[in-house]
Amino acid sequence: MTFYDGVFPFYPQARKEWAFNVNFIIVVIVFLVFASAFILIIPGIRGRARISWTFRVIISLFIGAVTVVVNFTGDWEIGSINATTTYKSFSSVVVNADIGINVGLSGVNVTLKGNPVHQINETIDYNEQFLWVFGSDYDKYYYDGLERGLPNPILYVAEKFSKNDPCGLHNQYRVVAFCSWIICNILFSMPVFIYGAYMILVTAAFMIFSLLSFSTVRNVAFCNIQFGSQSLKTYYGGSFWLTLA
Repeated sequence: MTFYDGVFPFYPQARKEWAFNVNFIIVVIVFLVFASAFILIIPGIRGRARISWTFRVIISLFIGAVTVVVNFTGDWEIGSINATTTYKSFSSVVVNADIGINVGLSGVNVTLKGNPVHQINETIDYNEQFLWVFGSDYDKYYYDGLERGLPNPILYVAEKFSKNDPCGLHNQYRVVAFCSWIICNILFSMPVFIYGAYMILVTAAFMIFSLLSFSTVRNVAFCNIQFGSQSLKTYYGGSFWLTLA
């Protein structure tokens, strides 16, 4: 057993599933700071304008936070399956394991945990990230996995999301939605309120389009992930429903 970037390939240490990361925490803190700052200045707003501005700012911060945060979550689509499958390439040895998948806008996370964990004289407990976020090369993550000799189930699932596969999920729409949200906030600060409302609708249109795109891709027949006679079924996660809300 050798090191790979300072980590043992069979990960004897405990590892968490990839659902949140540091960027997620930073975004939440930033928007909480904005909300706290606004709460402090509410008493200085007079009359009915206080209610109007409170409603405007809270809704805007919620939309902005969701638009940014869902880029860093890993629960747009989740699923798991228990299957008996081949473990390594060029080997007929099979293992029983729980295979899980978490799909986010940044990439995909695949978990493989043996049932039981110790089988064929190995500890089967993997948690692998394959990213396609800006600046990341998904194919490089995949080829690194091949070089490291990751188990077949992980590589099989990861291949389904490669750029050359019909299941590839490389979405760029989220940047457009965020820019629309920025514009709507600028317009909200001007005397003509209606233009800000129009941009809110534009932002919503981009987000709805993103959800439709995501739903269309996940229902493509080629995206079926088969392990023998069983298929790994996935369902929408919290980030999808939050964006829809």
